Amino acid sequence: MKRFCVFIATGLGLGLIAPFAPGTFGSLPGVALAYATTLLPVALQIPVCTVLALLAIPVCGVAERELGIKDDGRIAADEWMLFPIALIGIPLHTLPWWSMVVFFAVVRAIDIVKPWPCRGLQSIPGGRGIVIDDFFANLYSLATNWAICWLIWLR
Repeated sequence: MKRFCVFIATGLGLGLIAPFAPGTFGSLPGVALAYATTLLPVALQIPVCTVLALLAIPVCGVAERELGIKDDGRIAADEWMLFPIALIGIPLHTLPWWSMVVFFAVVRAIDIVKPWPCRGLQSIPGGRGIVIDDFFANLYSLATNWAICWLIWLR
């Protein structure tokens, strides 16, 4: 079970094999997950995102203990399992294919910058600390992605 958690936490292993930016490579499974989630009605997207965020907490906690490094950069479940939050309600299926690239870049940029209060929340121990900063970063990303979506495609 511990190996399985590390596999999930590292983005299906992508975070372990990436030569650089393991968090970004480990985030890639989130693209498929986020796309699939956007096909659901918004009323279902929110509970699905909530469940994914709650599941990411123990997965990240186990992986952190197994890898032996606090919030190890190879742990990406906090990114890929929470990426769907950044697309709640966005009509992705009606947008050009490259809109997902834009939305992914926004999420990664905000996760790297970590606006307030994201950075401070990382100090919470275990899986909760690993996940909570990304939860808030994805809320910032959701607002940014909606603004981009409206400005470029929905006006």
